[in-house]
Amino acid sequence: MNETSNYKILLVDDEPDILEFIGYNLKKEGFTVLTANNGQDGLKIAQAENPHLIVLDVMMPGMDGIETCEELRKVPALKNTLVVFLTARGEDYSQIAGFDAGADDYITKPIKPKVLISRVKALLKRYSNASQEEEPKEGNKITVGDLVIDREKYMVTSGDQKLSLPKKEFELLLLLAAKPDRVFTRDEIYTSVWGDNIIVGDRTIDVHIRKLREKIGQDHIQTIKGVGYKFVD
Repeated sequence: MNETSNYKILLVDDEPDILEFIGYNLKKEGFTVLTANNGQDGLKIAQAENPHLIVLDVMMPGMDGIETCEELRKVPALKNTLVVFLTARGEDYSQIAGFDAGADDYITKPIKPKVLISRVKALLKRYSNASQEEEPKEGNKITVGDLVIDREKYMVTSGDQKLSLPKKEFELLLLLAAKPDRVFTRDEIYTSVWGDNIIVGDRTIDVHIRKLREKIGQDHIQTIKGVGYKFVD
């Protein structure tokens, strides 16, 4: 049995040609492919089928990709589902908005089939690795000051307040908070949180840091100019 057949991918795009092109290439690799031509249907299918990966177009009528992603991230059963945005070349604003909404990565259209398959496989490899690490481990909570980070439950609390963090924000916070006062370079953060094989925009880390600061406070994460970031108590 093809290993890729274990993975279910949902494509959401209002352009039939895009659905057909991407769907054909993914099916040829053995993936199980579901499709929807708008955000509302994509959300319903995602809740019913619980896919491993959702490829989501940004520009759609009605509920656009950003809104759809925000709604997807509110569904507990989909908390580990990977969301990848399709954006037209040069739509930097879409990439930033997409990461704000909780996206894991973005793919720029047009894209060559081999590149598409490579990106999808790299993302799913990270999904597989994360799933294998879900067993409870000793020391699965990190407490720093008033913050408690629960690795097992993917939950963060600040005092009495529970914070809702998208997966990448959680992984970034966990990386930094696990070693307070240690300076992590931008390259180290990219590799640890997004992986060597995933290409993301230059501002990706900055966007996630900004969102974390809005949620946990401005003083916990310090910028080390020209180097990277560190977590302080």
